[in-house]
Amino acid sequence: QVQLVESGGGLVQAGGSLRLSCAASGSIFRINAMNWYRQAPGKQRELVAGVTSSGSTAYADSVKGRFTISRENAKNTFYLQMTSLKSEDPAVYYCNAVDGLTRLEYWGQGTQVTVSS
Repeated sequence: QVQLVESGGGLVQAGGSLRLSCAASGSIFRINAMNWYRQAPGKQRELVAGVTSSGSTAYADSVKGRFTISRENAKNTFYLQMTSLKSEDPAVYYCNAVDGLTRLEYWGQGTQVTVSS
């Protein structure tokens, strides 16, 4: 089992920045991918960014150049640094971790990001 606890959401002005954190605990040695998803009201959950255990990253086109995913192994934590926030970015953001052996996915509780114009 893996537990994920998110923090860092909130209200920010358009053009501003926020950093989300996701602290992992439990059987983290089997995790081989860590991701951030978001879900806006009335929309499907979408993958925003991901990082593998080898350090490879990937981003949705809508956030490339603005968001950065990173990991701090010593703290078992991964992050989503969001800059130049836009009106289309507000959503509940979820961190996600994938067990490399079973492909089981774990989810954080979600954190709200709101952007004011």
